[in-house]
Amino acid sequence: MPRVKRGTKRRASRAKVLDRASGFFLTKSKLHRSAQEAVEKALRYAYVGRRRKKREFRALWIVRISAACKQAGLSYSKFLGGLKKAGIELNRKMLSELALKDEAGFQALVDKSKAALAQTE
Repeated sequence: MPRVKRGTKRRASRAKVLDRASGFFLTKSKLHRSAQEAVEKALRYAYVGRRRKKREFRALWIVRISAACKQAGLSYSKFLGGLKKAGIELNRKMLSELALKDEAGFQALVDKSKAALAQTE
């Protein structure tokens, strides 16, 4: 089997790892082996974090909508049920933005939701 010395490819690979690890603490940013482990772990956390971020934002939107509904005297589930019966299809992100920035608009949605709930009872 022929001998392979790797040369520039090896250097480039190590430089890429150390570049990704810049800013890490102590040897994790200076020594290749510990930098490689730290970078791999960081990439795993990043992968998981991109999925977790979606969950956390949805939970935040729900909390905001729920708080605004409570102030209007309605529970979150009744509010969403009423919106569905009224035929209003807004996602939670937009509802939470309305609850934060446009209280009058959100109150109008609450009224429509209450009216739709009253019709079905």
